[in-house]
Amino acid sequence: MNNSNLIPIYAEIFLVVATSAILLIDMFLSEAKRGITYALSLFALAGCAYFTFADFNAGTTTYAFYNMVVSDPMGNLLKLFTYLTVGVTFVYSRQYTHDRGMLGGSLGGEFYALALFSMLGQMVMIAANNFLSIYLGLELMSLATYALVALRRDHPISTEAAMKYFVLGALASGFLLYGMSMLYGATGTLELSAMAAKIASGTVTPTILVFGLVFVVAGLGFKLGAVPFHMWVPDVYQGSPTGVTLLLGAAPKLATFAICIRLLVEGLLPMAFDWQQMLMVLAVLSLAIGNLTAIAQTNLKRMLAYSTIAQMGFVLLGLMAGVVGQDQSNTSAAYSAAMYYSITYVLSTLGTFGLIMVLSRAGHEAEELADFRGLSKRSPWFALVMTLLMFSLAGVPPMMGFAAKLAVLQTVLHTGQLWLTIFAVMASLIAAFYYLRVVKTMWFDEPVDTAPIKVATDKNIVLGLNALLVFVLGVVPGPLLDACLHAMKQTLAS
Repeated sequence: MNNSNLIPIYAEIFLVVATSAILLIDMFLSEAKRGITYALSLFALAGCAYFTFADFNAGTTTYAFYNMVVSDPMGNLLKLFTYLTVGVTFVYSRQYTHDRGMLGGSLGGEFYALALFSMLGQMVMIAANNFLSIYLGLELMSLATYALVALRRDHPISTEAAMKYFVLGALASGFLLYGMSMLYGATGTLELSAMAAKIASGTVTPTILVFGLVFVVAGLGFKLGAVPFHMWVPDVYQGSPTGVTLLLGAAPKLATFAICIRLLVEGLLPMAFDWQQMLMVLAVLSLAIGNLTAIAQTNLKRMLAYSTIAQMGFVLLGLMAGVVGQDQSNTSAAYSAAMYYSITYVLSTLGTFGLIMVLSRAGHEAEELADFRGLSKRSPWFALVMTLLMFSLAGVPPMMGFAAKLAVLQTVLHTGQLWLTIFAVMASLIAAFYYLRVVKTMWFDEPVDTAPIKVATDKNIVLGLNALLVFVLGVVPGPLLDACLHAMKQTLAS
């Protein structure tokens, strides 16, 4: 193996070394010096971004390790947003984790170490081109997040959430692994592109393929939190510390989207008719149940969990709109729209959970809808930021979420399924109710909490930039949409 084979995984190698060093250095730091761990973690993310951006800028597709790993424009763009997401999460959660004793003790930096190892798993998932590397990345990400959910060992709700997440996550991994084993048994290969060629040749028994495909789609549905595989999402979101909820609900969605593209598009595109029908059912159920159930929630984290289920329904709509009959001319547009929607959702979600952490303080979790009453009177700035983010999630123009929903609906309409487009629009109208209820609560209700809101300067700046990004990319969505489309075209062409 020559040295050039390592180029596609320079970022992963750097992250392994950096995270191991951070974990070692943190052992010798007192709680008062834990800011060093925080700074080193941000440095590790910056280093990863440097290597990945160089790869993305080259615009080439490179395979390594006997085609087990691929570096392509789609993967590199998703990795860059993953770094951004994790970095912003660190900024938002720094004070929050400190106030709850999650950074205390001799191994207090484990929050940062586990988050970085979880991100490493996501990077492996995004770059995977083989069943083995997909599963390796998935388990690395999952094991780290199980530990993160249970990080508050003295908190019974977090411990219960961790148990639920572990049991159902293991079930999801089992589904996915069993489906992969069936596909391997049918095609005789673990490599995705070779599997696609084998299926296209027509020499594979279709019954075994469909059987394996059902389990793969079920496993992906669990990881996306789509109905009927959504039962873990509300409990885990609500039970986890809010900083961990953000680590669960943001960056992993980008990695899961990546393995959806790797498995379903790059590996199983000849079977698109079969898996698109399955995704359509998951999308319709997710949009209906997610939005209707969210209306009844008064806990903001639980409401956002059901909102996530519905948002994933839109991502699934984009994924199921790529192939129409035998026509594959819409693939790049549909999959890039789904990719853009995933990024939009993540950027909007970052700010909402960030603001929940801003309003929380030691001994008080500001996660109930009542905690946001009269926020405009306590802090018009934070009320404005939350309003922009709620508008984006609801798809209100000119926010980023509107451009994302429009892009997905256009691809669905291209398939000729008018009823599905109308259904998605109606579901979005239902969703607007509970998002706008938060806005109404902030601007028109009287405050019940008059405690001053103290926010570190860095968190305040990042929150402002987060909201500004959501607004600007809604007014001018072209650059990011074009980047997603260009990346997807180059990736599918390779």
